[in-house]
Amino acid sequence: MCETRKYLGSRIQEIRKQQGLKQSELAELVGIDSKHMSKIECGRCFPSFELLDKIALNLQKPVAEFLETEHLQSREELTKFIISKLEKCSDEKFRLAYKILREII
Repeated sequence: MCETRKYLGSRIQEIRKQQGLKQSELAELVGIDSKHMSKIECGRCFPSFELLDKIALNLQKPVAEFLETEHLQSREELTKFIISKLEKCSDEKFRLAYKILREII
C-alpha cells in the first residue's frame, strides 16, 4: 500500500475524531458516500484536490495540516528518531527533554 495514501487517510481520520465527527457525518458534509470516505481514511484511495479542500474546509484546518504525518510512523521509527535527536543535542537540551518527558509520561 502506498505510504502517502495511508498516512493522509490516517491523518484525516485523526483530525475528524478530534472534532467528534463520525465518518458518515464528514462524508455527508463533503458530499460523498460514506464508503468512499472509508476508502480514503483506510488509505485505499486518494481524495481529489477538490475533495481534500472540502474536507479541510469542513474540519476547519488548512490542507497542509493533513500532510503533517510524521507522528503516525511506527513506534520503532519514532524511537529511532528520538534517540538520534537526543544523541546529538547539547547537555542542556537533553536535560530539558528529560524534564518534559518525566512530566508527561
